[in-house]
Amino acid sequence: MSTFDWLSHLGVDDAYTTDIVEVSFKDGASKGFYHAPPELGVFTGDFVAVETSNGYNVGSISLSGELVRLQLKKKNVKEAKVTESVLRKANDRDLEKMHEARRQEIQALTTARAIARTNHMAMKITDVEFQGDGRKATIYYTADNRIDFRQLVRQFSHQLRVKIEMRQIGPRQESGRLGGIGSCGRELCCSTWLSDFQSVNTAAARYQNIAINQSKLSGQCGRLKCCLNYELNTYMEALEAFPKKADKLRTEAGTGQLVKTDIFKGLMYYTYRENRGLLFPIPVEKVHEILAMNRDGNKPADLQTFQQAVDTKEDFVYEDVTGAVELPAEKRQRKRSNKSNKRRKNSGNAPKSEKADGSGNSGKSRRKKRSRNRRKPRKGGDGNKE
Repeated sequence: MSTFDWLSHLGVDDAYTTDIVEVSFKDGASKGFYHAPPELGVFTGDFVAVETSNGYNVGSISLSGELVRLQLKKKNVKEAKVTESVLRKANDRDLEKMHEARRQEIQALTTARAIARTNHMAMKITDVEFQGDGRKATIYYTADNRIDFRQLVRQFSHQLRVKIEMRQIGPRQESGRLGGIGSCGRELCCSTWLSDFQSVNTAAARYQNIAINQSKLSGQCGRLKCCLNYELNTYMEALEAFPKKADKLRTEAGTGQLVKTDIFKGLMYYTYRENRGLLFPIPVEKVHEILAMNRDGNKPADLQTFQQAVDTKEDFVYEDVTGAVELPAEKRQRKRSNKSNKRRKNSGNAPKSEKADGSGNSGKSRRKKRSRNRRKPRKGGDGNKE
């Protein structure tokens, strides 16, 4: 959760100063508000040691001054509820302890997952965050049902030798902590700037004429993408000009049924229920006229008289590239049948005693010839075998 204090680079003093600062821990994985007395002389970007219920933690100041007031208002936190304060500016020993605790998190995560699997817990351990002084570790996990982890906490505390705190998070918070690259090619919004999660449903995709494909609409968290709500308000405002109940238009040629709506061009595409091969793009104003006629009990002749002429030359430009690009002739090999491949394979795997000789006859064919020669009668005999 990266932040940028744009007021700190302008050189302008805050009109309403405050001693509350926002401190970020583990590169924005968690944040908190603390009192920073003016005599400490700490500013945005400095590493500080803050007090906790068990020891102290080390983080960096992400926001200060007037921006903290806006952040408190956004997160609905009152200034009276901020009770903890900044102890001092972090020294070299504090930073050394913090980096040592960060290096222990990877091994602690592996150990915690192994313990949870041996106890057959229906939970997924997402991340382990150590306190700056190394006295406490917070284990974040996701689970579908309630987990009784009292015995699990004792095993964690015995193996990691620190105080353990279990905290359950949702799938969206899990993706925000782990981070990643979305289908758009950028970092996940939940791990960079998005601080609050709003509910997303498939109605947002329907309003924007997006195909309901669960695999494409879902993010890395397995839920619907948060970006479906970004442009929803603009689409909702644009849809106010479209008629509400315009699924069917009655004409003398037949009943027109709505197929799709083009919000950008202001067109509504209709087709006859009796003949779905024809598609008529009708402007929104004309649809209002037809609906007014239907309410009065009148029917227009057909939909073709109201459709808008679509100029294909503007939308699609075709260019003749015949002779501009010459590709060499492709050589295609004749595909062999499965029977011939099996024959070649069997002949190649035959034992040496039965392989073909120089004349191309196998040992089996030579034995057949010998048996025929034996049955033939000898010259001058009575025809019986000897």
